[in-house]
Amino acid sequence: MAEDNQATDLEELARVSGSGKPFGITPEGFVPKPLARLLDEKKAAAQVLFGPDVDLTAGSTLRKVLEIIALEEARAWVHLGLSYEDTRVSTAVGDALSRLGAELGLPRPHHRATGKVTLKLMGELPPDVPEVAFARGTRLLTSGGQDYFIDESATLTSSARQVTVAVKAFAPGPESNADPHAVDANGTTPGRISRFNPADPRTDAVRRLGPEVVTIEHTTATGGGEMYWSDSRYRDLLLAYPRNVWSPETMRITAALVPGVRQVLVKDLFGGLDINQPIFGSFSFLERLFSQERSLGNPYFFTVLVAPDEGAIWDGPGQLRDRVAAALDQVRPVGIAPKIEQAQQVSVGLTCKISVDGLPVPVGLPEAVKVSPEAIALKSRILDRVRRRVQALGIGEPVRYSEVLWAVMEEPGVVDARDLMLSRFPPQLPSVPLEGPGEVPQSAQVLEPLQDVQISPTEIAMLVDSLQNIVIV
Repeated sequence: MAEDNQATDLEELARVSGSGKPFGITPEGFVPKPLARLLDEKKAAAQVLFGPDVDLTAGSTLRKVLEIIALEEARAWVHLGLSYEDTRVSTAVGDALSRLGAELGLPRPHHRATGKVTLKLMGELPPDVPEVAFARGTRLLTSGGQDYFIDESATLTSSARQVTVAVKAFAPGPESNADPHAVDANGTTPGRISRFNPADPRTDAVRRLGPEVVTIEHTTATGGGEMYWSDSRYRDLLLAYPRNVWSPETMRITAALVPGVRQVLVKDLFGGLDINQPIFGSFSFLERLFSQERSLGNPYFFTVLVAPDEGAIWDGPGQLRDRVAAALDQVRPVGIAPKIEQAQQVSVGLTCKISVDGLPVPVGLPEAVKVSPEAIALKSRILDRVRRRVQALGIGEPVRYSEVLWAVMEEPGVVDARDLMLSRFPPQLPSVPLEGPGEVPQSAQVLEPLQDVQISPTEIAMLVDSLQNIVIV
């Protein structure tokens, strides 16, 4: 009977926390036992087994043995907690998060490979062509047909006959890493970036000059395509990914994962995708009969408004429109077809005067300061900050003056930004009819100070490179 009482006492010690707080799997998650609690349990068990007068002082041998056992149990509790967290998307990390994503049918995406190439002007330009400009996003091809694009704007002139620019792979993944020195079985170098993409209309002016006028020199391998998304970015994608397939959110995320897509907006005006979902408070009485189920025999359409990323080519076989359509065909319901439209890109520029402190910017004549490498690097960093903010905007979201000013002032060393003004191209159409039929203003619209750039519901903003419009005073 005494042995039964001892067993009962030990079970009670292991089951009840002295602090009154639950441990193990709780409604708030997994709570491991603290080391102090484990040691208290071991000491209490020793007193039950060996009597209340057993020596458990700090220097006793039994106390040291109990401390070692409690430490190992505390480590086991930590690993139990990690194993429990690895079973949920909201708390899993590393390989465990990748396995959960693979079970959902959404493997962890790769990054895009990046690198640098040199554009060289080998021949002479015609008299009527003073320079050759390369816009950000201009598409390039390797000898093996892999797609890359220029990740910064560049210009070649008779005086500046070469420029080194950053390039980025159009498709993510390790297979896009391009090594210009790797030789295949045929003796060729398929990883060498060597030509402009003929399907890109931005390369028409360069190709008209001839194949030998502007050449591409690629000597260093690109890399980074083998790297995966971070845990935080991948977790956000998995949490946002819907668990049902026939919904506008599923169509939006499916299209957004296509390489070359920047933003997606799905419009399901007639309820073809969500006809059976609760719509109390948002029912459009003029678009369908009240509480009528969708007829599978009648065609339904939903609109997918896609904003292409820099470097994307919209039309053409195998280009962005076709790839978005192919991706949506895998998840759209039978009898409901997408109408894929391209969002209109609005170019946004900025002009301002900045003052700096503590930066190695040379002083002297304004023309000399403007072309100094230190000044160009500073202005490039400022534009990159503003560009990242603009790139995060959605379709129809305005470019706010306050956010642009904040991005400029966020650059270390910038102490003041004056006369900041934004510009928009094409200009916003007036609300009253124009004088002539079909007359559309062609010049950029310079806005007043403190005025935001308004974007219509089918437009998306894109920042243009304008280093010369940032003046250091």
